[in-house]
Amino acid sequence: MTTLENRPNTALLVVDVQNGVVAEAHERDAVVANIATLVGRAREAGTPVVWVQHADEFMARDSDDWQVVPELPAGDGEAHVHKNHGDSFEATDLEDVLAGLGVGRLVIAGAETDACIRSTLHGAFTRGYDATLVGDAHTTGDKTSWGAPAPAAVIAHTNLYWQHQTAPGRTAGTVATADVVFGS
Repeated sequence: MTTLENRPNTALLVVDVQNGVVAEAHERDAVVANIATLVGRAREAGTPVVWVQHADEFMARDSDDWQVVPELPAGDGEAHVHKNHGDSFEATDLEDVLAGLGVGRLVIAGAETDACIRSTLHGAFTRGYDATLVGDAHTTGDKTSWGAPAPAAVIAHTNLYWQHQTAPGRTAGTVATADVVFGS
């Protein structure tokens, strides 16, 4: 139901599941395992997997921290998008990659919930994409020392509000890994 013309396809967008981002993340191993399940199912269905990697002054491109976690090896020919801002669309070639694949629906997983996941969800939705958040396949680190809620609360709140997100001509929602349906 995307508002993007001639974009009937779905892609799995894996955001910032990098060594330096998820090393201390809430329920890291379970989330990475769920993302691995999603990647495997997307590949089986012929759904494109697009990998997003963040770099900034605290995480240098090509460093060990910048690498995607070893449990999630990229497949041959899968797109990689490099970003420097929270929103995976901002100042990147993500839109061009997705347009080339005919993608109008995104299934989004990764890190960090309260930063790049939220920014990317909103960025996708405002650009006309249908945007589905996989509720048990995103995580964040503990930022309570800066006044943020505990990670489990951040994740639960994001799942709740994205489940009820609406806009004309687009769909949003939150689903569990087991309930994700891939395909065109």
